Amino acid sequence: MDETMYRHSGSAGNSVYARLKQQIMNLELPPGTALSEKETSILFQVSRTPVRESFVRLAQEGLVLVLPQRGTKVSLIDTGLVEEARFMREQLESAVVRLACSNFPAERLTELEANLAQQRESIEKHDGRRLFELDEEFHRILFEGCGKLATWSVMQQMNIHFNRVRMLRLDTNPHWEHLYDQHSRMVEAVGRKSPDTAARIMHEHLNLGVADLSVLRKQYPEYFK
Repeated sequence: MDETMYRHSGSAGNSVYARLKQQIMNLELPPGTALSEKETSILFQVSRTPVRESFVRLAQEGLVLVLPQRGTKVSLIDTGLVEEARFMREQLESAVVRLACSNFPAERLTELEANLAQQRESIEKHDGRRLFELDEEFHRILFEGCGKLATWSVMQQMNIHFNRVRMLRLDTNPHWEHLYDQHSRMVEAVGRKSPDTAARIMHEHLNLGVADLSVLRKQYPEYFK
């Protein structure tokens, strides 16, 4: 691969970091995977320095473990942090969707409807990666429409383990219609200005990611801490 492919986020170090993080989050690099500075530098056609820097940044975010004398590996999913992230998201997102029911720009509602159409298309194509991206975008639009984009950014820092469980669930359970249905009913509730209904649907939606956690742990015991 040509190094120029990895310069979209600035320096080679930033680009390697962004690509590795993407691979970890979408489970191309599953929890527990050993990482090699040498192999990664060859793969991305960069020196070891930006790879080493990327490993440090990922370690600071809890995505990799750098073990002295034992190498580096992708961190296992911490179920305690999964639940904590879910709790935080439920509190914040329930509040935001309630706020959206009282004051939400028409153009943002149109964006949500367009997002739903793309979700439908990704389901028909059975594209779980794209569906995950659209799910994230859907929630970001809600925060942005309520003037809470900074809150969204801060919340994302806690979502690392939770998001890997969500992706694992998408990969494991091919029945995604309920996700689309919940998003669709949320948009309807915002349009009707029904805060209680919107908050209830949001609660159901955010609990889906952990509802099957015990099943996922049994199916992929090597992925969990």
